Amino acid sequence: MSSTFPTVTVLDIPFINTTAAQFTAAVQRRIVQQQSTFVVTANPEIVMYAHDHPDYRKLLQTADYVTPDGIGILNGAQILGDPLPERITGFDTLQALLQWGSDQHRSAYFVGAKPAVIARLKTILPQRYPGLNIVGLRDGYFADAQTVANDIATQAPDMVFAALGFPKQERFIATYRHTTHGLWMGVGGSFDVLAGTVARAPEFWQKHHLEWFYRTVKEPKRLKRIAVIPHYLRLVKQQAKRQKS
Repeated sequence: MSSTFPTVTVLDIPFINTTAAQFTAAVQRRIVQQQSTFVVTANPEIVMYAHDHPDYRKLLQTADYVTPDGIGILNGAQILGDPLPERITGFDTLQALLQWGSDQHRSAYFVGAKPAVIARLKTILPQRYPGLNIVGLRDGYFADAQTVANDIATQAPDMVFAALGFPKQERFIATYRHTTHGLWMGVGGSFDVLAGTVARAPEFWQKHHLEWFYRTVKEPKRLKRIAVIPHYLRLVKQQAKRQKS
C-alpha cells in the first residue's frame, strides 16, 4: 500500500485514517500525475471475506487506499481505540470523482452491473456529467476478462469503475490495473444507484448511520449479509484484547 495517509488496521486490513474530502483530493492528484491507483471501498462483509480467504486478504493489502465504507468499520476502529473521522463510501466517492471528471474533462470507463442498468447509464451519465469523456460502458456479464482489459488498455481512461461485486471486482482490478496510468476502483452496486434502479437511503438514515438498516428493510435478502456483523465485532474485540496485552 502506497497510501499517503496514516492507517488503522482492522483484522489485517489497513484503512486510511482521513476525511472523504482529503481522500478525494489525493486521488485526483494521482490521476493528474498519471499514477496507477487501486482503491478498495471495504465494509465488514468484505473484511470478513478477506479474513476467511488469505489470497483475497493479500490482494486487498496491495491496494493504494482502502476506505471505510460502512459504519461497522468505524465501530471496529473505535473498539481498537483508534477512531476514524468518517465513512468514505464508494458511492459518494464515485459521485465526487464523476463531477470532478466532468469539470476537468477527464475520461472514464464503466464496467459491471446488468445490461439494463448500463442501458440507463448511457442516457443518464452524459446528462448529469456533460464534460466527462465516457470511453467505455459495458455490463458485467462478460465471459472473457482479458478482452475487456484489452479494451480498457486501448482507451487508456483516467478512471476505471468496476461494479462487479466483491471479490470479483478486486481480483479483476489487481490483475489488470497496471495496463493504464489511472484510477481503478471497485464500486459494488453503485451503478444501480446511479441508474436509479436501486434507491439510496434518504439523508436522515445516512446521517444517523442507519443506511444498512434502511436497505435491509427494502431488500430482506440482505439479512444474510448483515449476519456477519456480530462475528466481525467479536473478532475485532479479540484483536483489541491482543493489542492491549
